[in-house]
Amino acid sequence: MKWICSLGLVAMLACQPVIAETLFGHHPLTAQARDAFVNDLIKKMTLDEKIGQLRLISVGPDNPKQAIREMIKKGQVGAIFNTVTRPDIREMQDQVMQLSRLKIPLFFAYDVIHGQRTVFPITLGLASSWDLDAVSTVGRISAYEAADDGLNMTWAPMVDITRDPRWGRVSEGFGEDTYLTSQMGRAMVLAMQGRSPAERYNVMTSVKHFAAYGAVEGGRDYNSVDMSLQRLFQDYLPGYKAALDAGSGGVMVALNSLNGVPATADSWLLKDVLRSSWGFKGITISDHGAIKELMQHGVASDPRDAVRIAITSGVNMSMSDEYYSNYLPGLVKSGAVSEMEIDDAVRHVLNVKYEMGLFNDPDSHLGPKGSDPINTNAESRLHRPQARDVARKSLVLLKNRLETLPLKKSGTIAVIGPLADSKRDIMGSWSAAGVAGQSITVLQGIRNAVGDKAVVRFQKGANVTDNNGIQAFLNLYEHAVSVDPRPAEKMIDDALAIAEKSDVIVAVVGESQGMAHEASSRSDITLPPSQRRLLDALKTTGKPLVMVLMNGRPLALVKEDEQADAILETWFSGTEGGNAIADVLFGDYNPSGKLPMSFPRSVGQIPIYYNHLQTGRPYDFQHPNKYTSHYYDAANGPLYPFGYGLSYTRFTLSEVRLSSKNLARNGSINASVTVTNSGKRDGATVIQLYLHDQTASVSRPVKELKGFKRIFLKAGESQTVTFPIAINALKFWNAHMQYVAEPGKFDVMIGLDSARTKNSVFTLL
Repeated sequence: MKWICSLGLVAMLACQPVIAETLFGHHPLTAQARDAFVNDLIKKMTLDEKIGQLRLISVGPDNPKQAIREMIKKGQVGAIFNTVTRPDIREMQDQVMQLSRLKIPLFFAYDVIHGQRTVFPITLGLASSWDLDAVSTVGRISAYEAADDGLNMTWAPMVDITRDPRWGRVSEGFGEDTYLTSQMGRAMVLAMQGRSPAERYNVMTSVKHFAAYGAVEGGRDYNSVDMSLQRLFQDYLPGYKAALDAGSGGVMVALNSLNGVPATADSWLLKDVLRSSWGFKGITISDHGAIKELMQHGVASDPRDAVRIAITSGVNMSMSDEYYSNYLPGLVKSGAVSEMEIDDAVRHVLNVKYEMGLFNDPDSHLGPKGSDPINTNAESRLHRPQARDVARKSLVLLKNRLETLPLKKSGTIAVIGPLADSKRDIMGSWSAAGVAGQSITVLQGIRNAVGDKAVVRFQKGANVTDNNGIQAFLNLYEHAVSVDPRPAEKMIDDALAIAEKSDVIVAVVGESQGMAHEASSRSDITLPPSQRRLLDALKTTGKPLVMVLMNGRPLALVKEDEQADAILETWFSGTEGGNAIADVLFGDYNPSGKLPMSFPRSVGQIPIYYNHLQTGRPYDFQHPNKYTSHYYDAANGPLYPFGYGLSYTRFTLSEVRLSSKNLARNGSINASVTVTNSGKRDGATVIQLYLHDQTASVSRPVKELKGFKRIFLKAGESQTVTFPIAINALKFWNAHMQYVAEPGKFDVMIGLDSARTKNSVFTLL
């Protein structure tokens, strides 16, 4: 028997070069050629090799390089993430070619969310640009740098709609609106994947987190989601659908449960909706450790049961656990899982590898041997001009009393605040392979802008937080927050000493990047007490107070809005953030950003979002009534509404002009306004189109964004902006889950934000 096995092993090893020769070559990147190739390859695979392709592992302490080498040799791994240098990736891909039987290439993935080496503004900041060209620039450069590092896939874009700023991952998405998120997610996919993810400097995207992760109860990460099918399909699913229609090859499955069923166990979501209804042909990947967590959810009795549920529900690839490799062989042997189900999952994995071009050239994203950069973090690998340009477009001017901004490049400027000189925080969360030392802080940016024309003095003034527990939390996995040992009173006194001798104060306050991250939900979205005390003290000087916000979520800023003379929302603006912020502060760039999320007055208003449903007793600001929908102890409405953002110039809009008062079901009409820059500075702004269905079979939102255009006007210049309106913009999911447009009257609203619009009415026939 041993002799027979030895002969079999010799025969298997002898055929390896033949397999390699037939596996790689010029394979046409067509569905027909792919299917024929993959079907043939699956026939050559053992069950263990198939299961190995379903495993996605992370390089690190749990999987040291020698252990990974053995897994590769045995065909026990299909893809790797968290490796971001060409030499390491090349070494592992070479091991596949040298050691494994079938030599099926690995793909390599990473969280490239808003840049790889050049860090752009966080995704919420990108959304604030309302500029699809800017988003495309970020996507193209991110893909270029990721592919230049040898990567094939990114876990992006995140298109989770969220209306709860307590949730830490607000920073990672495009905000509260379905239309804006869909447009930006689509632009990101098209930019990153290009014509094909197989091309040298493109990568495949994996849209996340499917589905409705942004609606977790209480804004608490990993929590449950419970919502009607109408709301799910109307508000939360279109962002994923838009990204998939744009060609995204992957879907990352969410960690949350949806209506009682964890997404990792939801065959309705992963098969009926994603595959059958939407026709998705790509790969589904669990989130980190999600299959294990099915036991914690209470839907799996043990690891074996968790694996059975996940694979039969439609999870193709398991991220960062050993469950598939440990339990699928026994499940197939027992008949609990069929080999046909394994084949279906492995087919999707091999399909994306084929579409990545890995069977044409396993090193397609590595370049020739010997071409690896001498210095991985070389300055020459960055795209600074583009980062600065995009960052400027993402900044939102929230307040500018008596034209406090722009500042003069003269006199004495006091730059104060715990975030003013933080290279790590300005990058934001999920900053990929970005190097903090290469970031430009606000303090640096101001000094760069004024040169020797003004005196710039700096004091930290306060720690980000004085709460020891929160400090420990923020430094749990990396030393991300430096704590100044001086007493809080001493820090404020030192800040006041320079503030009182200055002409203007620039206070840089907000959150550290770790406060707006995965697993960083907050129950209180005001500034930390240490920073509020600092602002109170600075206000007593009587000097003009400019507040520069750095944060990853909308904050409650009622008091700060009263205190500050000017407020600039900068989010976490990336590698060139400091220079971009200085460009706006000193008027070298006229701010044009608009908010992608409403800013609540307090946490008690949450959820607050502009496109809420009508109620039977709406609150009337002009004619208040006790028995209407409002809070009696606070103003009814956000502090800053969705779509809001000021400029250093003034834009005015004409009344809305309609090409027709009636819309035929197979036709379209145009809605137009004339926009005039009636101020003294050239500048850009975003014109926004909202629609409202006056009477429908179900209650409809008070308004919904259906179009936007970013325009640039010189001082005194006018331009006509026209939006076409067709029946698809009027459709919604009715009570019978039919996607319909019902005849009747519709309000057309065009404005510079969601709260102040010019209105007209048309009728759908």
